[in-house]
Amino acid sequence: MSVKASGDRERFFDFKDEVKEALEEGKPVVALESTLISHGFPYPENLEVAEEMEEIIRGYGVVPATIAVIKGKIKVGLTRGELEFMATSKDILKASRRDLAVIAAKGLNGATTVAATMMVAERAGIKVFATGGIGGVHRGAEKTFDISADLQELARTPVAVVCSGAKAILDLSLTLEYLETMGVPIIGFRTDEFPAFYCRESGLKVDYVVNDEVEAAKIIRAMQDLELGGGMIIANPVPEEYALSMEYMNEIIEKAVRAAEKEGVKGKKLTPYLLNKIKELTGGKSLKTNIELVKDNARVAAKIARELIK
Repeated sequence: MSVKASGDRERFFDFKDEVKEALEEGKPVVALESTLISHGFPYPENLEVAEEMEEIIRGYGVVPATIAVIKGKIKVGLTRGELEFMATSKDILKASRRDLAVIAAKGLNGATTVAATMMVAERAGIKVFATGGIGGVHRGAEKTFDISADLQELARTPVAVVCSGAKAILDLSLTLEYLETMGVPIIGFRTDEFPAFYCRESGLKVDYVVNDEVEAAKIIRAMQDLELGGGMIIANPVPEEYALSMEYMNEIIEKAVRAAEKEGVKGKKLTPYLLNKIKELTGGKSLKTNIELVKDNARVAAKIARELIK
């Protein structure tokens, strides 16, 4: 365990035994977020996916560390009961960087976003994190300034995020421009195209391509040794057999965005609303794709974490 000492910070952290032991012994660990559980999938799929992702990671000899805030304690690794709590409780706030101190001080419950999970992972000494898709620049951001805190976190926090690109509901072109400005490397995992979450392609190119986990681990190690400071994206497309077509998804997303505008849905409620609306409009096909891509990202992250330790 290597939470960096600063004031009385450690009193807010609670490490699961297997995670604590792995970190102390220099074994590979992969961080997982909890917003995916509390706000990303419906019950019981959310609990099933959370458990499957952890088992996939363990299958490669790597320790999973699902991160959440429960009764003010920042949990690094959850028990089965805590996973179930995050999957079933209605009293779970969405916790990004700006929310962590308030949720911890008030003793509340929070599901960590990509940004908050990166923060906690870095403080714990975990260098690889698997998720579905990052947040980004929302459509119409030139008027609303709706830009996810995930992008700022990627610019400042040295954690490698294995994901299937950014959520397809976003403006992917502007998201990539923002990341370039902030100096965040975007590495395609066996692809030269930035994946669009449900789709393997977006028409947008990545900065660099790696062909395997060994190459990815070498780049992460080089970033650490050079002390460059920020994180990186390792963009892993959804497995081909579960991918949806761009043309089909663009039509579905446009319908979902129009529905959100009509109902006045904004802010933190927008992404969960859109994902649920897309699931409804696709007859559940998008949910199946989402489940399969997060599981595949867990596989890739586990193999990279194992190589990084070597």
